[in-house]
Amino acid sequence: MSKEEYISNIIGEGSFFEGKLKLRGSLRIDGKFEGEQLKVDHLIIGKTGRIKTNILSHNVVIEGIIIGNITASTRVLLLPTARILGDIKTPELIIQNGVILEGKVTISTKLEEPAQDIIFKLYNNS
Repeated sequence: MSKEEYISNIIGEGSFFEGKLKLRGSLRIDGKFEGEQLKVDHLIIGKTGRIKTNILSHNVVIEGIIIGNITASTRVLLLPTARILGDIKTPELIIQNGVILEGKVTISTKLEEPAQDIIFKLYNNS
């Protein structure tokens, strides 16, 4: 399967979308998105992508700029051109050299439970 066949929705370079977006499948953003929330199964932010919202997804791959929090149930991949201002919650985070990230990172398979609570429980039970 080629990369183009895998991507089921695209906000192209030069395009602007504003609002609340929920969709199944994959989304690639090479344009600009601003809104209350972006919820999608698989998200790719291209080098020219500019996002200002909170993201809920399974997998997120970032090359562009995000201002907002990211919650990914599987993985977040930050490629060298990624610029993020916001918190990240995910079980797996891959950061390549060159990334700029400012925010709090929580890596846990139990995203609904604060990591602090999990760690204190484990500490007190040992």
